[in-house]
Amino acid sequence: MGFADFYFERQREFQVKIDNNPSKNLKYIVVIPCYYEFEILASLNSIWISKRPKFSIEVIIVINSSEDSDKKILGQNKKTYNEVKDWIKSHEDSLLRFFVLNEQNLPEKFAGAGLARKIGMDQAIFRFNSLDQDKGVIISIDADAKLSSNYFVELEKHFNRFPKTNVVTTYFEHPIEGNEFKNEVYDAITIYELYLRYYKQALNYTGFPYSHYTVGSCFAVNAKAYVKQGGMNRKQAGEDFYFLHKVFPLGNVFELNTICVYPSSRLSDRVPFGTGPMVKSIIESGKEDFLTYSFDSFIELKSFFELVNDLFKISSEELKKLLDKLPGCITEFLKKNDIDKAIQEINENSSNIKTFTKRFFDWFNAFRVLKFLNFAHEKYYTKQPLLIEAEKLMVLLVVKNTNEKTYKNYLEIFRRLERQF
Repeated sequence: MGFADFYFERQREFQVKIDNNPSKNLKYIVVIPCYYEFEILASLNSIWISKRPKFSIEVIIVINSSEDSDKKILGQNKKTYNEVKDWIKSHEDSLLRFFVLNEQNLPEKFAGAGLARKIGMDQAIFRFNSLDQDKGVIISIDADAKLSSNYFVELEKHFNRFPKTNVVTTYFEHPIEGNEFKNEVYDAITIYELYLRYYKQALNYTGFPYSHYTVGSCFAVNAKAYVKQGGMNRKQAGEDFYFLHKVFPLGNVFELNTICVYPSSRLSDRVPFGTGPMVKSIIESGKEDFLTYSFDSFIELKSFFELVNDLFKISSEELKKLLDKLPGCITEFLKKNDIDKAIQEINENSSNIKTFTKRFFDWFNAFRVLKFLNFAHEKYYTKQPLLIEAEKLMVLLVVKNTNEKTYKNYLEIFRRLERQF
């Protein structure tokens, strides 16, 4: 009996893709979805030259295409598959093994990053399950990402120190200068990364408990937590966001800032949203000021989150009085979202304030946060220049600023802030 037997009873379409038996010392499996990719060998080389941990590592590359992929994509995927197979032959190590799958003709309805990641991660779980290794770690990176050389040894140190960890999100930096791309690409990725860091830190400022990055190339999940939450989804984009926000409520979530992942800065239209499409959109828009959610809307959200404990065992009349004291935007949003009914139901299923708080943020989760921000900016606020809003946040975080108000300078400030934690 393995720890994940129950999981595979529900995965009726699962098929074993790797014949080789796993090492008894296996602890880490890296999963890399790969679609119409030209630079994967650089990613594999960054793994190969990394410092080795004490336990064994496997890397599963999932080259994938849909049932209606055109010949150009199929041709590049075949070329990548052959290149990776040849690369593996010259990179053999008993403690670090590579496997490549070429998954073709995937259903058009599901084909994409989510399904490719799921295929690889389910293979990883099967291999851990054969060892009954429920403390195995699945590492998610992308085919165009590179790792810092200390990635695995620092990850191992973390799991040794915090063995109950369910998920780790890792520090990242997009290259914001160089010769690989045009300057406009580096300018665009600088803006986008600053936006990501602003949003994350603004959300953290509100007191929201799950203010973590959800970047597909920057997380590692415990095998037991993976199966407990039902595994990876098959969404064509945003699969990392949906998956991680299923795992975060389990607790024991850590941000590891002693290592670094370097995702590519390139523009792309291979998925409907994400880094590549955002870089492309920023370049095409030609706007001097990138607009983002007003920081005032986060302040309003904070004013509500500070009162969450007061909602425990609150009466309907007391709730009405509390809502009347809040700003109009959050009050209207809460009423539209049936706050009365939600709080009553949460209270009926909560015997203590700790349980109540967890259940409350299961209801007011990351998706509802986004709904609030979009609602607020439709009726009460207008989006503002990113530099202005980022500066407002820096002032409240008591971050030392400079007179150089540029996207690059502000990004470096936010990067330093996060590396300190």
